[in-house]
Amino acid sequence: MNFSEMLLQWYPNHKRDLPWRDTNNPYYIWLSEIILQQTRVKQGLPYYEAFITRFPTIQDMAAATEEEVMRTWQGLGYYSRARNMHTTAKYIAHELQGNLPTNKAEWLKLKGVGEYTASAIASFGFGERVSVVDGNVFRVLARFFGIEDDISSIKGAKIFQALAQTLLPAQDERVSTYNQAIMEFGALQCTPQKPDCMYCPLQASCVAHGTGRQGELPFKSLKTSQKERFFNYTILKHAENIAMRKREAGDIWTGLYDFIWEDAAGRQGEVPLCLDDLKNNKHYFRLLPAYAPVKHILTHQTLFISFWVAVLPENLPPPCLPEGYAWYTPEKVQNLPKPIVIAQFLEKNGL
Repeated sequence: MNFSEMLLQWYPNHKRDLPWRDTNNPYYIWLSEIILQQTRVKQGLPYYEAFITRFPTIQDMAAATEEEVMRTWQGLGYYSRARNMHTTAKYIAHELQGNLPTNKAEWLKLKGVGEYTASAIASFGFGERVSVVDGNVFRVLARFFGIEDDISSIKGAKIFQALAQTLLPAQDERVSTYNQAIMEFGALQCTPQKPDCMYCPLQASCVAHGTGRQGELPFKSLKTSQKERFFNYTILKHAENIAMRKREAGDIWTGLYDFIWEDAAGRQGEVPLCLDDLKNNKHYFRLLPAYAPVKHILTHQTLFISFWVAVLPENLPPPCLPEGYAWYTPEKVQNLPKPIVIAQFLEKNGL
């Protein structure tokens, strides 16, 4: 029995019951693939369900505002995915008259859609004969065939892509199932840490198992560097309203809303400068006790965030806010798309 056939036999008895596997709706498949980019299934599943409930068709998403889309995405991270998804939805709805592309080549032309995502949508949604290579597939192929090429290099990616294409089953109608099978096998059986080699159907022919190199393969040379940043956030309140602004492009959290912000490098733990400005201009406020700093880890950055809450007297007019900031009611704040660290602070502290 060959490699592909063994995976096709393994799959029906081990696959997870996931909603995007029970549909041929290419819009739903596209949604699931965008949501699952760099996201675990357990984390992405509730977001998938929220999106198909709120935006059941691509026309619904295209008609929504960016804030509505971003608010539904809130907490999932990598927010450029949501902005690109909204842009693509509007393009398909308006320029393509709601007709989603039917092949990989056309999907690759759309914003936010790369090699893997285009292949997945074309295979799962339209049955195109293309291999789907994600991190799980890299791992399975590298270990089984003993491939030492760097998966983060252009050369290595081409080697794996070409091999994956040769392994597709002969029958076109089985290609989609096979692509699902090898990805699921990597997610559940041939895992990054402690793969279940004892009960692996590929064990006898697996090069990594035979040579004890499961922990070495696949090989990836690129490593993510972490940058540390220090933030001060001032939650300025007046008559229950909070001062916030929409973050512009050029930094993290583009399009999301946060409080009055200050780069606290060199001033960590000190009262924010904006509060000194208020004092100097004889604006009165009540400063609440300091909150414990929060450590927030992103892919390329680790943030150390201090929060300060200043309450202005309700019987006095509020001060002029820095450019870009405005007052928002509690109801509006609740509905604005926010970084998850901001949303969690508001919820935890009843603000």
